[in-house]
Amino acid sequence: MKPSEHDLQAFADDLMAPQRRVEIAAYLETSPEDAERVAAYREQNAQLRAQFNPVLDEPIPQRLTLLAPRRGLMRFALAAGWLVFGAAIGWLANGLVAKDPIASATLAHRAAVAHAVYTPEVRHPVEVGVDQQEHLVRWLSKRLGADLKPPILAASGYELVGGRLLPGDRGAVAQFMYQDAKGRRLTLYVSHMNTSQSDTAFRYSRENGVSVFYWVDGSLGYALSGDLPKRDLLGVATAVYKQLNP
Repeated sequence: MKPSEHDLQAFADDLMAPQRRVEIAAYLETSPEDAERVAAYREQNAQLRAQFNPVLDEPIPQRLTLLAPRRGLMRFALAAGWLVFGAAIGWLANGLVAKDPIASATLAHRAAVAHAVYTPEVRHPVEVGVDQQEHLVRWLSKRLGADLKPPILAASGYELVGGRLLPGDRGAVAQFMYQDAKGRRLTLYVSHMNTSQSDTAFRYSRENGVSVFYWVDGSLGYALSGDLPKRDLLGVATAVYKQLNP
């Protein structure tokens, strides 16, 4: 049985019975997408520990010990300190995660599905072709309520084919399609997210044979999909990101 999101987070936090941990580990060996997600959780945990573990080793300030001659007051001071520490942890975690992991995974999955559906099309791969690029950009920007600028990927060997409007769980979604001289296609999927924070670090997922690099910037999520080796797709994703964030 596929592990739940709770199972994956418990595995990443080492909060799991040994037998169940063995089962999850075996599952992750066959599921690179979930293994990537667990690795991201562990990276976030490591950043939290690096940021706040030194605080735990600091001595209690002398002013607190002088104000708390009784053991009960000392416990109160320590409890207050832990409360502040916990609030700081929550604030940092919010900044580090910056998006719901489930929502992020949904972004990658939806982008891959849209890629798989439309890239095989010969006569109608896009709704509006590159010959009407100005109209396409205005139309999709208006529907998403954002200033969209399809990146120029000629340096990576890809030319814009056109784009289309798709439905999403947060409203309209834009898909831009690119193609190289060999006929290989990439799609850039742009969707509104459930967050207004930025998590511009790339995430990688492999969805039913489609490679996806995805990230969140402001209120928009971006996902670049293609049937390419991870390293090659990363190079194009980097070029996309640099143009969207000059």
